[in-house]
Amino acid sequence: MEQDARGNPSAGPRPAADDTSGMAVGFESYVHVELDVDKNDELSEAGPHVCSSTQALLPNEDESAEDDDDDDDDHDSGTDHLATEKSGTRLQRSERQRGVNSSLPDTFQTSHLLFYERFKAYQDYMLGDCKPSEVKAFAADYLEKVLEPCDWLALWSTNVFDVLVEVCDLDLKDLKACVRLVLPLQCDTRGCELTEEAMKSLLEATQHRLPLQELLVVYEQSGDFDLTALALEHLRFFYTHIWRHWDEEDEDDDFDYFVRCVEPRLRLYYDILEDRVPLGLVAEYRSLLEKCSQCFQQFSALRRGLSTDSDTELDNVSMVEGLQLYDQLETFKRKLHIIENPLLRYVLGYRGNASQQSVQSRGPRASGGKVVHVVSASCSTGQLQSLLSDRLLPLCSSEDTEIQFYRDPVSAVATCHQGDVVIVLPGIYSVSSSIFLPDSITIEGFGLPDEVVIEKKNKGDSFVESTGADVRLSNIKFIQHDAIEGIMCVRQGTLRMENCVLQCETTGVIVRTAAHLTMNMCDLYGSKGAGVEIYPGSVCSLVGNGIHHCKDGILIKDFADELDVMPSITMENNVIHNNEGYGVILVKANNGERPGAALDHSDEGPAGPPTEDKPQGGAADPPNGTSNSSADVQPESAENSGSVDGDGASASGRKWHLIRQLSRNKETSCSRAVQDLMDHQIFVSIRGNQFRRNGMGDLGTFFY
Repeated sequence: MEQDARGNPSAGPRPAADDTSGMAVGFESYVHVELDVDKNDELSEAGPHVCSSTQALLPNEDESAEDDDDDDDDHDSGTDHLATEKSGTRLQRSERQRGVNSSLPDTFQTSHLLFYERFKAYQDYMLGDCKPSEVKAFAADYLEKVLEPCDWLALWSTNVFDVLVEVCDLDLKDLKACVRLVLPLQCDTRGCELTEEAMKSLLEATQHRLPLQELLVVYEQSGDFDLTALALEHLRFFYTHIWRHWDEEDEDDDFDYFVRCVEPRLRLYYDILEDRVPLGLVAEYRSLLEKCSQCFQQFSALRRGLSTDSDTELDNVSMVEGLQLYDQLETFKRKLHIIENPLLRYVLGYRGNASQQSVQSRGPRASGGKVVHVVSASCSTGQLQSLLSDRLLPLCSSEDTEIQFYRDPVSAVATCHQGDVVIVLPGIYSVSSSIFLPDSITIEGFGLPDEVVIEKKNKGDSFVESTGADVRLSNIKFIQHDAIEGIMCVRQGTLRMENCVLQCETTGVIVRTAAHLTMNMCDLYGSKGAGVEIYPGSVCSLVGNGIHHCKDGILIKDFADELDVMPSITMENNVIHNNEGYGVILVKANNGERPGAALDHSDEGPAGPPTEDKPQGGAADPPNGTSNSSADVQPESAENSGSVDGDGASASGRKWHLIRQLSRNKETSCSRAVQDLMDHQIFVSIRGNQFRRNGMGDLGTFFY
């Protein structure tokens, strides 16, 4: 069976949000997330997939403990295994792409380690529960136990050259090695020429002390240097992809560095590697990293230049600049935290995507005419007669109307101009690229949705992206495979969808800021994220739909920007059922306060009889699923909500606040049920909806 980079059986991409089962990430005062975690279960599940190379990382002092436990088949250590097979290496050879005159030896192949190999190495051996200020000391202690102290060959590898050296000693306090040049000189250069004298001068300038992460252990079949090669790989990967220069600058140093920083960053690295993160978000994350690094360098340089006992005007100006840089740095760090945490990445998302900029609206045809595009791989005589009488003749009333035929819907849409109509005949159409809708066109299936199926096979950010001013879809079933962002995204303009079926695999329908969605009589299911994601400032009308078997039914997002405005939502006669989380969940900023606990339903079950919202101020279900009205809220909860609502009104109505109560697991859950959500002003109309068997409750709110 094919495996992904995590060592798990490959079953196609999943959303990054699903990686939260083993996390507990805390974020300063701005973000506080508590998750129900059980790392032991997670690692035990991953155990069969962890390679023996990771098992060999246990320090030697564990040998005696394992010898006493030979009968235990479930132990995780590979020390005994290492002792019995010391005669040969278990690591692969990394063959070099040598230059014309290169004679450099091969090194160990260590760059393709799985997620759980690195996870286990950092959690159990290298970092443990250290604080950011203790990272270097913990790493040095780990290296002291596993590195060969001297007399091994390595390649000093930089961006400019690779040269063969011999390690004579270790300076683990500074994470460096004392080396000497192997003669005659053996090196590969890139864009320069190096002589033996020049290399000796370079080593003398460094006092023959090189950073350990720049050393690649030369391959040997004996197995004596396996641990050394693996340890240097973990150190190199950590300082390249995990460590940030500003981590030690955190004022709150008293936290578990692995839990808060290492694990989420490691998960994000593999999510990106496995194409589980939208390309737009990846670009945004890398841009933020670069900006944050530049800002930190400027802030550090300015701080070093300040005199502690000077009160000159220049120092005062520098102090003001330093405060401004500090604020910028904190803003960049918060944004990075949001992207690195899979849960916050899911509930907050991101706003842009570079791919949408590449598709421009074609506008109306220069001739002013319109075209009917017919999509069919093949059709019978009866279908053609029905198509002609039912659709083509009414649409082609004028003699200059042109009809064009295509074998797939992507080609038809790619040639559409404003006002065109695409008619898709019954059949299953497999497409390998995203469908972009930049113009106001109509796409309709000629038959029932289950008869007209468009299925996406290959990977991509989203399946259908709509930016047209007035796009209409009807009578089509969309099946999503391997999309990263979602099955359908309304980025701008208006999308009107009727009588469609959406079989999701990652996220469902996304309604971006300022976009409009009208979704009537549709069936949406299978999303590993939310069925419908609604962003601030959007307009969304959901009437007569079924939204079920998703992570959450409807997710209403909020951002921590003052300019964000409330969405406008209409929900009528929808059936929202059998979702893993909430039927409807609102994401909003905590605004520096922790919501008070009004009620505790920790002893009650998550599911109950179906409920229907009540237009006369009735409240939706609390997490236990039993039917309650807003009058059932306890007095202290009403008092808390009254003060919050008053603050919301004073903020010009741009931030909304809701009466809430604790969910059934108040110690580990960051979501809270909402008693009076239906009465809130984000809803233009909400009536006749049915909520059934939603795992965490029908209505809830998520504070970040």
